[in-house]
Amino acid sequence: MNRRATGHTDWCGQDHRCNLGEHRSDEIVVDAGHARAVLVRVRTAAGREHAEVRVRVALAPGELAARRQLVGLLGDVRQAVTRAAIAARPRPRRAER
Repeated sequence: MNRRATGHTDWCGQDHRCNLGEHRSDEIVVDAGHARAVLVRVRTAAGREHAEVRVRVALAPGELAARRQLVGLLGDVRQAVTRAAIAARPRPRRAER
């Protein structure tokens, strides 16, 4: 858990972002031209850890093209969230012979 005497973790921002028992890391920002993602690691007061991700993507000026982009983006986000959730599950033990 790596908590310091102050109750903060090694990775949290240790400032105003940590309130109500919640600890939040510094933002990790990824700029990719027409898109930007911001990731923050969060530990709740109950001790559960989460990744909080915000994504900003430039949309096409036309309504139909923008809607297609949004559908694709939602599908990609769903796939990424599912992949992360699967990676967090414990692996089944191999049967001993």
